[in-house]
This record gives sequence, structure tokens and C-alpha cells, in this order.
Amino acid sequence: MRQKQGIVYLVGAGPGDIRLLTIKGFEVLQKADVVLYDRLIHPLLLEWTKPDAEIIYCGKLPDRHLLRQEAINDLLVKKGQEGKIVVRLKGGDPSVFGRVAEEADALQAASVPFEIVPGITAGIGASTYAGISVTHRDYGGSFAVVTGHNKTASGEPTVDWQALSKGVDTIAFYMGVKNLPYISENLLLNGKDPDTPVSIIQWGTLGKQKVLKATLKTVAKKAKEEKVENPAITLVGDVNHLRQGKSWFERQPLFGQHILFARTDDEPSSTVESLRDLGAEVFEYPRFQIRFSEDKQIDYRLYDCLYFLSPKSVQAFFKHITDIGLDIRFIQADFVVRSKKSAKLLSSYACSSITIDEMEPGKKVLVLGEEMSEQEKSSLKKKLGDFDYFVSYQKALVSQSAATFERLWDEGRIETIVFPNEKSVVQITDALAKTKYTPTLISKHVEVICYGPISYQKAIELGYVGAKVLEHPNKEELIQKLGYSLVKR
Repeated sequence: MRQKQGIVYLVGAGPGDIRLLTIKGFEVLQKADVVLYDRLIHPLLLEWTKPDAEIIYCGKLPDRHLLRQEAINDLLVKKGQEGKIVVRLKGGDPSVFGRVAEEADALQAASVPFEIVPGITAGIGASTYAGISVTHRDYGGSFAVVTGHNKTASGEPTVDWQALSKGVDTIAFYMGVKNLPYISENLLLNGKDPDTPVSIIQWGTLGKQKVLKATLKTVAKKAKEEKVENPAITLVGDVNHLRQGKSWFERQPLFGQHILFARTDDEPSSTVESLRDLGAEVFEYPRFQIRFSEDKQIDYRLYDCLYFLSPKSVQAFFKHITDIGLDIRFIQADFVVRSKKSAKLLSSYACSSITIDEMEPGKKVLVLGEEMSEQEKSSLKKKLGDFDYFVSYQKALVSQSAATFERLWDEGRIETIVFPNEKSVVQITDALAKTKYTPTLISKHVEVICYGPISYQKAIELGYVGAKVLEHPNKEELIQKLGYSLVKR
């Protein structure tokens, strides 16, 4: 059998904010068999990969390389020749100091198909999120991007300093914090006004974004005093007058909040989207891969009631009857739900539903959902009486999600954990059971917020200390609580 042809996508991931990834970048990332990513890629971008995708960290650090560029080139060629869909994920735009031409040349020489997917470059993205437009009718009609270091032993950039100083209104230096004394000295020697305003934007477009304002004659000293480090963009020019106080990004109500929102299924949460819209960085964890049952022995026609435990069980049911070729018109059972989401999903299939309180006694009931514990079955039996149970789908943890958790934790980007229900407490604890991240350890470093008394009791039972409970278990109350915490800090 002929091997399928592979393809390599050289993708710009943007400056940090995951929502700045282009639509095309998102699409190819979702279908990739292999992803090679750099150090500055936001960990949450990898949550969009397939559960079985091979994730390879290229790990470039200053003065230390886990994979040298030549090895990365060889790996891209190898994976492409194996017939894989490969994504090389780079920060910003791959053509702006991303060495994309070298990777493209290697792929071209090996006759491996490739495409380049541009991204928002950091000089523009970070500046915009700091409230500074890189061009402006009053302050600057030209804009240049310049590397802040080179590959020589000294690492000092080699550029035409006179042309930059005299001919360009706005200059964005990439990763040049270490060389700021050299950069500012050469600009001054070549005629740049010492009072030219400068902004250093560290971790631009992310929740930990910081902006240092200075002038060309003071920036090196100020950066040293404030202990500014890369990743950072140094923006030189009069456009910096546009920054007056905090930017639109920094004024968002939940700016600077780093939240882990505990999940119980693979569906995205509308609450999470609301938190992100207000400026928070949110990680939904754990991540699950859903496997629907292929059991052909179950006969839905034998039951008076089908009780759906979740929207996912509704999806599983309709997939299952399609797979086994059963016409829904032959099923005479009432459809029973325990959530409005399940009822809404059933109505999308033109099916009505009732609640458990509307069920008539003495009916033969089939419960559909994921595997339940004996305690859960016993609790359900008190409401339903005797019932049969069909495991219509199973959930498996996605290992990549655990790696995302570890990296965010190590970088101090998990400050609050939100438990929306009792089950979410169990899921998080089980997912981390074989790691060093015990409830006790987590409680020492993060704020734990529970939606209500039931989830709070489960959190205390499992070892989470100092958990807080929302007075009203809803999204609005959570946002208020997070906003209050931010003001307190």
C-alpha cells in the first residue's frame, strides 16, 4: 500500500495570547500528528492538539539548546517523509527572527511539501497590548524590527545604527534586554535624541505583562534596577507618548488572574469564556478523550424510560443507534434528563424529554452515561428504584494535559483553582493522584474556590485546605469573587 504524503506547516503562534493564533494556525494544529514547539509557546495552545499527537519540545533557551537548529530541520524532514501532518509551532511570526527560511530550505531540498502560516509578530502584538500603536500620524510614519542580539560571542546586534537613528521613527528591538547598554549607546552616538521615549514590554499580551517606561538615556539603568528580563520587546520612538497609564488590556477587570477551572467532561465551559473575556488566563483541566461504546447487545426497545446522565450520554446514544442501524421510531421509551443542557440537546434532535420528577413509578429504566461508582449508583437507586445501566461512553485522561498543568504550575501561572461541582473536585484529585501535586501542596500555593457547600465538603474531605465558598453558586458571583481578590492583591 502506498504511503500517504506528509506535509509540514511552519506556523506562527502569535506573541502569547492564545486567541491571537490565526484561524488557519488553529485548524492545522488540531489535525497535526506531530507538533514541534518552542519555549515561548503558550502551553494552552497544546491543549488544542489531538489526544494522540506526538508533542516534541525544541527547548531553545539563551546559551543552551535542547535541539539544535540542524536537528530540528532533520526531524521536520523525517516526520514529513513518514507521511505525518507536522506543525512547527513558533512564537510570533515565523518569518521574523524565527529562522523559518532555514527550515523551509531543508524541506524543499528533501522534497517534503510545506506551507508557512504567518502569525502576529511580537513587536506589533506586544506594543498594541501595551496601548501603543507602532505607527501614528503625529508620532511615527516608519517602523523597523531589529534583533536585540546576534550569534557572535558577544551577542551584540550588528545593524546600521546611523540608518536606524536618522531614518526610522519607531524601532522594536526583540530580546535585547541584555544588550540595552550597547543598543542605547549606539543610538545616542548616531544622533538619536537622549530624551526619546522608550518602553520595555515584558511578557507582552499575557496576564503577566509588565511595561517599563524610560528614555533612551535612562532605559539601561532602569531595566537593571527593575530586573527586567526577556522575553521582552524594547520599543524606541515618540509613539510611546501614546501610553497614558494602563492600557486597554491591563485595565480588564481580571487582568493578571491565572485560573485553573476544573472540568468533568470534554465540553468547553461558557464560564471560562466569560473569564477570558474579562482578561483572565484560564486553563480547563483535566482534559479527556471520549470513547463511545460499540456494544451491539443493548436493546433500547425493551425499556420504558431512557435516563440520560449528561449531554455526552445523549450524543453517545444517537451515535450508537446510528452505528447499530436502529430507527429511533421503534424506541417507545420516555427520554428522561437531569440537566437543562441534556434537554436542549435532545430537542435539537427533535426529541422531547421529561425530568425525573415527572417519571411514572414502576417503569423499566435504562440509565445511560459514563461509568459510575457504587456510591453514585446507590444514590441514584434511591431516586429511580431498580434500573439497568449502560456505559455508553468512557473518558480517558489526555497525557498532554498533565504536562500543561506541570509547566503552568512551575511558571507560577496557576493562582486560583475553581471547583464548579463535587465531581470536578474528584476528577482533579484523581488526575493528579500519581504526581507530587497533592491537595495539601496545592492549597499552600493557590486559592481554592468552590461553587457551593457540596463541592466545598468534598474538597475538605480530599485534603484541600482553606477553600472558599461562593454565596451564590453562579458565574456572576465567581467573577465578583475573583475581581475582589484582584483588588485585595
